Amino acid sequence: MTHSEHIKVTVKKFAELTGLTENAIRQYMKKGQWKYKIHWYKAPNGRIFINTKAAYAWIEGTGA
Repeated sequence: MTHSEHIKVTVKKFAELTGLTENAIRQYMKKGQWKYKIHWYKAPNGRIFINTKAAYAWIEGTGA
């Protein structure tokens, strides 16, 4: 398991990395396509973080 498998980034950063819009990412979360504590997490301060490994797997259609 590599360090990159545990990287969690903000919605804004994930949008920059993938070309998805922030709104699209939030819609995946809202509609339940991305699952809480699998694809995304909410920090104690209220910030949303994307689990890059799970989100990329979803984008590629290979899991999660």
